[in-house]
Amino acid sequence: MTARTMEFLVDFDVRVPGGTPAAEVEERQRAEAAAAARLAHDGHLVRVWKRHASADDTSVLGLYRAGTEARLRGLLDALPLADWMQVVVTPLDPHPNDPAPIRPTTFRLPEPRLTPVYRLEAALGSPLDLGDTALGRRRIVPLTGGSFTGPEISGTLVPGASADWQTVLPDGTALGDIRYTLRTDGGDLLAVRSHGVRHGPPDVLARLGRGEDVDPSEYTFRTSTRIETAAAALDWMNRGVFVSVGGRQPAGVIYETYLVG
Repeated sequence: MTARTMEFLVDFDVRVPGGTPAAEVEERQRAEAAAAARLAHDGHLVRVWKRHASADDTSVLGLYRAGTEARLRGLLDALPLADWMQVVVTPLDPHPNDPAPIRPTTFRLPEPRLTPVYRLEAALGSPLDLGDTALGRRRIVPLTGGSFTGPEISGTLVPGASADWQTVLPDGTALGDIRYTLRTDGGDLLAVRSHGVRHGPPDVLARLGRGEDVDPSEYTFRTSTRIETAAAALDWMNRGVFVSVGGRQPAGVIYETYLVG
């Protein structure tokens, strides 16, 4: 079940401190634009407007979505211009006359459902760092062991047949080509391959890079996942579409995998 998402109207007033070098202002504005793009990608930033006023007006209005007001304020506090902003947050509730929920009834598609399949807790070995290539910094991170549990299956990760072929971009975003093998308690093998992205504010990614224990709510770690098996009882996995939510720990990684129905 998806948690309820609230909407908020956010009124920003940006005031650059006097004497701030133009280069710093420009750098922060670039970082702010990148942060806004990430929030939009994650579904938090819906729309943003400037007031119809003079060219030097510094007020901005934004429509945001988040699970709670505290979660939204945490996202806003992490913005590059946060210490130059005065922010007023107004929670919004649905109105019965709002036309937005109205949809055509002639051809309606079913909403996707997520069904938990397993939670994998894996240990990580020392990464093999290939260095910077034309596509980014390449790393191979071995998954050296672990176990998984779920409503219908459980078992262990097979070491030596599991690793994350990772590309780290200049801003710290990690693109993962994650391949691992699971053995169920019944002896069946699952070949799992995920394509994922882990991104977030630069300071959060830096803390992850230093091996600190960072709350998974501070960054985004998601994958699209396919599972292949020869086990007749698990043949439904070969036809399934899966997504995973990841969380990095100092010495390991956790993946919670869901079937998209």
